[in-house]
Formats: sequence, C-alpha cells, structure tokens
Amino acid sequence: MNDFEYHNPTKILFGSNHYTKLHDLISNVATNEKILLTYGGGSIFKNGVHKKVIDQLAGFNVIEFGGIEPNPQFSTLMQAVEICRSENISFVLAVGGGSVIDGTKFIVGAVAYEGDPWEVLERKPGKTFEETLPFGAVLTLPATGSEANSGAVISRSELKTKRTMGGPNLFPQFSLCDPSVVASLPKRQIANGLVDAFVHTLEQYLTYPSGNLLQERQAEAILSTLIEIGPKVIQDPANYELASNLMWCATHALNGNLRCGVPTDWATHMIGHELTALHNIDHARTLAIIGPRLFEALFEQKKEKLEQYGRRVWGLTGDSESVSKQAIQKTEEFYHSLEIPTKISEYVDSERNEPTIIREIFESRGWFKLGERQSVTPELVEKIVAAAL
Repeated sequence: MNDFEYHNPTKILFGSNHYTKLHDLISNVATNEKILLTYGGGSIFKNGVHKKVIDQLAGFNVIEFGGIEPNPQFSTLMQAVEICRSENISFVLAVGGGSVIDGTKFIVGAVAYEGDPWEVLERKPGKTFEETLPFGAVLTLPATGSEANSGAVISRSELKTKRTMGGPNLFPQFSLCDPSVVASLPKRQIANGLVDAFVHTLEQYLTYPSGNLLQERQAEAILSTLIEIGPKVIQDPANYELASNLMWCATHALNGNLRCGVPTDWATHMIGHELTALHNIDHARTLAIIGPRLFEALFEQKKEKLEQYGRRVWGLTGDSESVSKQAIQKTEEFYHSLEIPTKISEYVDSERNEPTIIREIFESRGWFKLGERQSVTPELVEKIVAAAL
C-alpha cells in the first residue's frame, strides 16, 4: 500500500429532506447577504428544485446565473466571475450536475485571481487559485462526484481544448444530494452518469496490484452495484432505492477515498477529453469509447487486475488469459446495455484524422508519460484512438 494523505471537508446531506438546512449552512460561511446561484439549462425549474432552494434563501440577496453548459465554457464562467467581483458576492451555491459544480469551482477560484485565470488551467508554474469564495452544491445529476471533491474540468471551445484544475481549497462546503431528482432525468443523462461513475472507479482500480485490499474491495463493490442497478434505474428512475444507490455510488467513485494508497491511471479521461473538445461528444461516452481500447493496448500491463476484475466483479471462470480478455468484453457489453455506443464513428462523421490530431495535442503539451506506469505515450494514444474509430 502506498503512502497517502486523505482529507475531505465536504459535508454531505443525503436524502430528500435537507433543503430546510440550506439557509443556516450558507449563513455559517457567507460574510454578507449577497450570494450567487449558478445553474445550467433550466431543468431545475421543471423538476421543482429551483423553488425548493429559493424558498430557503429568504433574507439573502440572490443573484441568479444560468446557462452553464454541459461542458462548462471558460467564456461563460468569466461572466459569472465578473458578477461576483462587481456585486461583492460572498457565497456561491451551485444547483446542478457535475458541469455546474465544476464551473462553480472555477468561478470561486477565479474571482480573486490577478491576471488571466486560464493560466491556472494551463498549469503554468506558480499559477494557482489561492484565494477562493466559499461555495456549496445542490446535486441534481449523479455522475461526476464533483459534489464531494476539489477537481473540475473546464472547456474552451475557441481553442478546442478541455483542461483540468483543482486544489485543496476547492471542495464544496456542503453538498445536498437528493436522489428523488433522478426521476426527472432523461435516460441519456442517467446512462451517462452510470458510465461516468463506472470509469472513475476503473481508473483507480484497474491498474496493478498494490496490496491495498480494502480499496480494491470498495472499488469492486461500486462496480458490482452499478452493474446490478444500471439498466433497472434507466427503466425506472422514480425508484428511490435504485436512484439512491446510483447517486451514492457516483459520489464514492470520486470523493478521494478510492485513490488512497493505490496507483491511478486517468489516461482514458485525458484522451476522452480531447474527443469532447473536438466533437462535443458527451464526456461519459468518450470514456466508453476509449476505455476498452486502452485496456487492450495495455493488456499485458493490466492483466493481473483485469483477471481480478473479471473474476470478482463479473464472476468469470477459466484461465488467466481468457478471463482478462472477457473482462474487457463484459465492460463494453455493459456500456452497450445502457445504449451507449463505443466507437467514434457512431457519433461523428469525420475525416478520421482524430488519432493524429490527438497525438499532436499530447505532444504539444508535453504529455509524454501518462497512466499508472507512465507508459502511455503520444504514439500509443494515437494507436488507441485509431482502434476506437
């Protein structure tokens, strides 16, 4: 087991009866009555979440900022940053899914930043969000785990890029996680959420044995639960028990617990981000496209964990080689059972030059060694993407 430090300061309020606590939770950290309410395309008006939240914000001067995109755009978020500065906002409440919460992390970090905040996402030396506004979240879409971590992914369409950011001061103060909202979600979003949580777990599990038996079992529990409930929750999203398990799995998949003491991968994510930046393919669907092909490309390196995954999660039997290969096949079949295609050509009609484009992007950024063994080179990325066409 590797050495690690673990700290997660986010308070989780799980269930449908916590809205009345919002006022006090915000009052405890806001320094004035001005708060910014951030959200996405407006679904919170249709499912009643907006009213539930606003009803609890009496006494605050609430400024609303909607329109944060599914892949939050830098230019949109900068508009919110300017509002925070000009209106002297002291607290931000994100009401939405992972994109809204991710975008809000950028907003609260960029407010006090001097200079161009994009420098932080470009990972320029010494550039970080040191001073941040406090913020909380009301989760409306189980998927990314952003409600319980300090990371975010921000897009910039004019540059055709999608970059990651994070920091210890970017955890939500609290997150209200209400599983009843799943009932109002489109099937596509629920399927995306399932895959997102599934791959977040795989990225921290399907590497190589590290002797951390507890984390491996916890990862396997999340994967097994998602497999069990996946098609069921898509067909019956109003089933509170199914929705609750989906939401709690998604939170646990990326709240920092699974990574304690283990090697992690994340190459699937970094490649997938480029497919979103190039073609606006849903984030989760890019993971389903790239993941199986990456496992095949790194088969020998990941074989021990593929076999363990196949036996423990999928109940496969046989020799090591066949179980490891079947584990990849079962993973792809699971995505298909959620009606999620796993080929680039099933999403876009392009000139099929994505492999070269993405390799060149990785080279230009100096991303020469990714993955748990630092063996994912730009050349290998090109092969993985070519196999996913």
